[in-house]
Amino acid sequence: MMMPFEWDVRVSSKDHTVTAPTSRATSPATERYTTLRGTTQSGWGKRVRQASGLLATVITELARDSPSWSENTRLIDSTPLPCGTSRETTKRSDLAGHASYGYCASHSRYFWGFRLYLVCAPDGMPIIWGLANPKIGEREAAEAMLRHDHHLTRPGQVIISDKGFAGAGFERFITQELGVTLIRPDRKDEPRRFGKLGGIRQWVESVFDTMKGQLTLEDHGGRTIAGVYSRVAARLLALAAGIWHNWLINQPHKRSLTAYDH
Repeated sequence: MMMPFEWDVRVSSKDHTVTAPTSRATSPATERYTTLRGTTQSGWGKRVRQASGLLATVITELARDSPSWSENTRLIDSTPLPCGTSRETTKRSDLAGHASYGYCASHSRYFWGFRLYLVCAPDGMPIIWGLANPKIGEREAAEAMLRHDHHLTRPGQVIISDKGFAGAGFERFITQELGVTLIRPDRKDEPRRFGKLGGIRQWVESVFDTMKGQLTLEDHGGRTIAGVYSRVAARLLALAAGIWHNWLINQPHKRSLTAYDH
């Protein structure tokens, strides 16, 4: 995966260009087998990949059209996005060299793939999102994402994060360059400021839980950079559309997708 300063490949913004890695040359035997079977690329999958920028744009417009857009509170966190489970996959996949191994502390497990970074409103509406190599630190990846999509933040807002985003440099960027206040749980080695924030931190965890459960985030099936990006975008769009519609019909539980997943 490219370094954080090349964030344009995997972040929602005005520029949504996604460039897939060059495909590997196939052997003559493979070409003959493909020709005999007459297999072709999925038309639906191709159209979704070509519309990746449009999907990301619609997510932003749904967010702007929702009442939660005017709220000052934002939540930020990341979650693993596995892309393979076998060692052969890590070597032969088109994602090899972009995806990498990472560790999920909350589930005490390693994974191979990316990390999904999400900035959302308290109701779960996606505002800013992107994919990054799990080898990149959370603060570095989040700073690159927020710097790229700074037009989706505004001075005076409050961003709530976990301890993984603790760092003087990151807080200075949030405060001085974005004009936003960063609130996170206190570490044991620093004076008390905000407390544990356990209840508030569960908001963004429940958003990820919805995406992994009802929207099958971890079963995305993407095999290329463009494929992974578009499939994640499609799931975020489904979440955004559900929340937007729930506001429209005055549904009390804005992130509830039960009425739409039958």
